[in-house]
Amino acid sequence: MRPNTDRFLPDMGSGRYANMQQLIQLRWLAVFGQLLTIAFSDLVFMMHLPLRQMLLIIAALIGFNLFSSWHWRVRRNGENREVSNRDLFLSLLTDVFALTALLYFSGGAANPFSALYLLQIVLGAAILEAGTLWALIVVSSACFAALTVIYHPLALLQDGLPDRYLQGMLLCYAINAVLLGLFLTHITRKQRERDARLAALRQRALEEEHIVRMGLLASGAAHELSTPLSTMAVILGDWQHMPALKTDPGVTEDMEEMQRQVKRCKSIVTGILLSAGEARGEAPGETTVRTFLDELVDDWKATRTPRVFEYINEFGEDIPIVSDEALKQTLCNVLDNALEASPHWVRLSVMRHLDDLLLVISDAGPGFPEEMLENIGKPYASSKGRPGSGLGLFLVVNVIRTLGGTVAARNVETGAIVTLSLPLKALKLNNNT
Repeated sequence: MRPNTDRFLPDMGSGRYANMQQLIQLRWLAVFGQLLTIAFSDLVFMMHLPLRQMLLIIAALIGFNLFSSWHWRVRRNGENREVSNRDLFLSLLTDVFALTALLYFSGGAANPFSALYLLQIVLGAAILEAGTLWALIVVSSACFAALTVIYHPLALLQDGLPDRYLQGMLLCYAINAVLLGLFLTHITRKQRERDARLAALRQRALEEEHIVRMGLLASGAAHELSTPLSTMAVILGDWQHMPALKTDPGVTEDMEEMQRQVKRCKSIVTGILLSAGEARGEAPGETTVRTFLDELVDDWKATRTPRVFEYINEFGEDIPIVSDEALKQTLCNVLDNALEASPHWVRLSVMRHLDDLLLVISDAGPGFPEEMLENIGKPYASSKGRPGSGLGLFLVVNVIRTLGGTVAARNVETGAIVTLSLPLKALKLNNNT
């Protein structure tokens, strides 16, 4: 069985949305840089630029950026955040045309800032698909070629002042380097975050597949065991009515103990089948938080032999919930682990924090190894050192996570503490909050 990881994959539209927001931010930086460059060139270098036309182009670019910000913010608030590759292409194409218009009024291809075309191409390579990237390259190249023959000449460039031209090239290089550094750093960080999220989600899918396989194995074993257990129960019942055996008090007592153990085994098998979603002849029972936990504690103490077991229930006002067999087995599993680590003392504290049920299991054992604390919830992470051990806490974490809760473990000076946090809405009848 292969895990279905498609449902865990991050939405590609959300990644494009982040890229669009980054383009909008870079466009504001470009507008600021363009205004600053025009002012510096006109006031300091006395280049006598056609300010009216160039400022109209920048005003149009500002209007386009304001519209883009508003448009994508509205779509985000409306939970329609999908940004297509075509949207990103049109956004970059607008920047290319705006740059072409500004260069036309400031010396054409001879303007050192014509190298900013490369910035648009690098940005496109980072966020566009192959087809639209090549379209952007063709359009940018055509615009640059047109500027070699059609442009508004600048007197400064015609006068041949190479030092001014080199200064412009240096400034253009600095702008390209800063903007590319900002954008590519953002893209790289988002990519790393996405890869980490993908790895975590794929690991979760594999863990869920592991649980399914163990559930199938346990369910099959439970089915196989139910028949011989029923046979043993019938035979023991017949033996109790045999005159030859009824006269021996020792044999009678042994048969009663055997019947109790067979009954317990059948209860365990039934619990496994119920947890696997089978044998639902009985609908999940209605109970309350206090009743559910009180009965669980009574049953657990009756079948285990803790020397000292402290049960502190400070939940507060009782509420109705569904009696969940999987949750019952999960809590018993944690208590069993605590008892194994600390046979002389175990404590279960129950409390309510806002809309969450908190179950705190404490023991006075040696605590968890540090490497195990770092791998809580991973299969076969165990301090017992036995082959195949380490599945108990793994199942606990996944059952609690399925219910929307969390599991935390930590060491203290006197042992270890495991805290289970469960949202009450996951336990209430019909999930009514």
